[in-house]
Amino acid sequence: MDRIRIRDLQIYSYHGVNTQEKEMGQRFVVSIDIFLDLRKAGVSDNLTDTVNYAQLCYDVEKVFNSEKLDLIEAAAEKVADFVLKNYESVEKVAVEIKKPWAPIGKPLEYASVKIERSWHTVYVAVGSNIGDKHKNIRDAIDIINASSSCRITKVSNMYETKPVGFVEQEDFLNGAIEVKTLFTPHAMMDMLLETEKILKRERVIRWGPRTIDLDIIFYDELISYDDKVILPHPRMEDRLFVLKPMCDIAPYFIHPVLKKRLIDLFEEQNI
Repeated sequence: MDRIRIRDLQIYSYHGVNTQEKEMGQRFVVSIDIFLDLRKAGVSDNLTDTVNYAQLCYDVEKVFNSEKLDLIEAAAEKVADFVLKNYESVEKVAVEIKKPWAPIGKPLEYASVKIERSWHTVYVAVGSNIGDKHKNIRDAIDIINASSSCRITKVSNMYETKPVGFVEQEDFLNGAIEVKTLFTPHAMMDMLLETEKILKRERVIRWGPRTIDLDIIFYDELISYDDKVILPHPRMEDRLFVLKPMCDIAPYFIHPVLKKRLIDLFEEQNI
């Protein structure tokens, strides 16, 4: 991937655990790599088609000095978060913060931290079978999209489907969304659970009726057996009510375990 590099930007600031560091301040050295597609700018020779690295330096300095923090880890996180949320073309950022005068009582060139953060692509299945199903799903989408750490980029068609498991209930309205997110899988799950809570989902009967159901189907190509977030979602390949809307928005996505395209899995189930 293309990148723009800012090396050793010097910023005088007031971060540190010690009170003296916050009162007197010290020099920090900040390096940033931003990853983005520079082909358009290379062809057009137009500044509007790239990131103005002069402006980026001013913005980073302002964010870096906006708050006195104990840890340079927190300062790095704050800078990375700002860049990803405010420079739309940036897909990934690496931030290194050096502290040349770290007060540790030993001679050293510098202490530093380096982090990498990026947007991730998450596919979420949505469903509802209580009340105004369309409104429930629209409200869930609005709540997710309102998060500064999420951008909904695709929404499938919605489909009426029969319930699975506990069948003595109303038909479901099911769909899927593609979300670009800065959340980790755990944080994404927490946000979806909170969204369900806001929309008054009650977990009384397994596979029972619900105002809203939000499930992570894929998170990038990640495979996880974590108790909280199993990825890809188990049994999704057996569920037409997941596969059909997923094929609206990502038909050629390859299931990272089964190594098959979603459109092929759908056709296998739809025979």
